[in-house]
Amino acid sequence: MKISEQLKRNEVTISCELFPPKKGSELAKAHEVVREMARLKPAYISVTYGASGGTSEHTVDMANEVQNVNGITALAHLTCASSDREKIQQVLKELKENKIENILALRGDTPDDLDFPLPNQYHHASELIEEIRKFGDFCIGGACYPEGHPEALTIEADIDYLKRKVEAGCEFLTTQMFFDNNVMYNFLYRILKKGIDVPVIAGIMPVTNAKQIQRMVSLSGAVLPQRFRAIVERFADDAVALSQAGIAYATDQIIDLIANGVNHVHIYTMNKPHVAGAILDNLSEIYKREE
Repeated sequence: MKISEQLKRNEVTISCELFPPKKGSELAKAHEVVREMARLKPAYISVTYGASGGTSEHTVDMANEVQNVNGITALAHLTCASSDREKIQQVLKELKENKIENILALRGDTPDDLDFPLPNQYHHASELIEEIRKFGDFCIGGACYPEGHPEALTIEADIDYLKRKVEAGCEFLTTQMFFDNNVMYNFLYRILKKGIDVPVIAGIMPVTNAKQIQRMVSLSGAVLPQRFRAIVERFADDAVALSQAGIAYATDQIIDLIANGVNHVHIYTMNKPHVAGAILDNLSEIYKREE
């Protein structure tokens, strides 16, 4: 099913994410992670393209495992920063052959060891979106940054670029992680004012590892509210307690979002099905999963 069709329903949707293994020998373990996530019955599972395209060769395989083996709609990430046009065309053909019809189109991280952009590369995600649309019959999603892209000069400039992505063919947006829901509500107001009215999926990151969150925040530019910082500081040296507190915080964020009309949530689970499962158990009467 195309995700755009899911989002048209007046229902709560909760999805999760996994990333392919860095080594082919780890595929069997990754397939087990897929099976565990699939048992949670998320609306869909997104499969990342790997940092700088590093695990991109396994993205189609994992998306196939999600959708065609385990019966959950797959959203395949596709980034253009580390791929030339021929590589993109190849991946699109492979996705089509595997009946994967949902793509999250991203520029991706700029490779450290390559000049970017090369003459045969896409410069921006909007160019990639246009290429996917021309290729035919994919549902295309894009990324957005409630606090502004780290490389954007201003939030307004970032929103102007976001509108170009939507005009190029982006049918839904998924936010980068945020930890203050008021940031999200303000962002939704600002993009609607700019005429961006496609569905926006709220990206939530459960904090289960203090070092991990510091790295992710440094990359995304997300601001940590005092309440959140207090949790991380209080439980940083107790992994089990931090995981429990992080799951509770993420659950609270999701409940508040849904109560305020944000029905679509994506959990950045970092290949941890038990974390997603704990959150979904907390939401058992709010998010009704099909048996």
